[in-house]
Amino acid sequence: MASSHDEFDDFLDSEPDEEIVDTKADGRLLRVPLARMSPNLVNPRTEFGTKAELEDFGKSLKRRQIQAVPVVTKAAYLKLWPEHKKKIGSVDVVIVSGERRYRAATAVGLPGLDCVINDDVAESRKTFMEAVVSENVDRQNFDPVEEAYAVQALVTEFGTNRAVAQHFERADGWVTQRILLTHLAPEMQTMVRRKAIPLEFARNLGKLARDNDWSSEEQSSWWSSKRSGLLEQSKERKAEKKAAKKKPAPPAVPPPERKQADPPSQSAEPREPDGMAGDAPAQSTPPASPGAPEAVSFTAVKQGGEESSQEEDAQQANKEEAELPFLASLPWHNTAAILRILRDHMQPADFERLMKEGIESI
Repeated sequence: MASSHDEFDDFLDSEPDEEIVDTKADGRLLRVPLARMSPNLVNPRTEFGTKAELEDFGKSLKRRQIQAVPVVTKAAYLKLWPEHKKKIGSVDVVIVSGERRYRAATAVGLPGLDCVINDDVAESRKTFMEAVVSENVDRQNFDPVEEAYAVQALVTEFGTNRAVAQHFERADGWVTQRILLTHLAPEMQTMVRRKAIPLEFARNLGKLARDNDWSSEEQSSWWSSKRSGLLEQSKERKAEKKAAKKKPAPPAVPPPERKQADPPSQSAEPREPDGMAGDAPAQSTPPASPGAPEAVSFTAVKQGGEESSQEEDAQQANKEEAELPFLASLPWHNTAAILRILRDHMQPADFERLMKEGIESI
């Protein structure tokens, strides 16, 4: 399709219908009609986005094209790849990089794109491929499979993996790891593109496929087995996290209960009346809690085995009831103070017996 005579024709010293053989490429920015430009046939990139994505990009280019498209003349390109003459057709320039911009502009009917013609890029296949690939290799979102074929194309032109690595200032392994993806079967490469296989496993599989000449079925079987193991590990980790969340927190340890000691006037055992050292020890019952209907009395043993009179029991009960406020005021939190109080209020023999029983019970 011929376009009207414009600045582009003046630059090339040609008419629209004429095939361009020689040029005056000087790096000037020109508006080149889409009908007079063609993508190169050695571009390793094959994925350019969906139709909707290209249309959105084309609308953006309509508003403003920020980045010019680097191109070379058809003559310069065919010196490198003369076998592409029929496929290139009757165009004037060939895109070095920027095919996505070309496709987006075509999707929205944009008449042309701003281009910079520089035939120095086509000095050799090596320089041309470096220009084609370098822009994509440096992109972080470059399709890993396309990157693999791009690096492989560079190795073909540069001669060795090391030459490519040195040119891009990368480690030798950087080149080798990427080329491994070219050994994957097409369906496995599709899974890599869709991020269904992590790159680490994809490159391991590529090495196995290369070294063992694995078929597509063998590659798929390896990944299925590996994937099952990964899923099982993931389930175990999730179960552990779930169990950890459900595990109840340890109950709070309540503070130790304070045991109330017997009143200072009472020993662990009722005091025996004088002259009863050889008789059976007297028995006592614990004091009643506050508000109990009856006051607790002690059964004291007198000489001759006679029980204390009811009057003595009443007096003892009244005495114990009067001592309750005093017991409440004791420093129960201070063991040493309690022992001093007991020592001051008890007979020495009773206090020694109380201490002895306390030590034996520990």
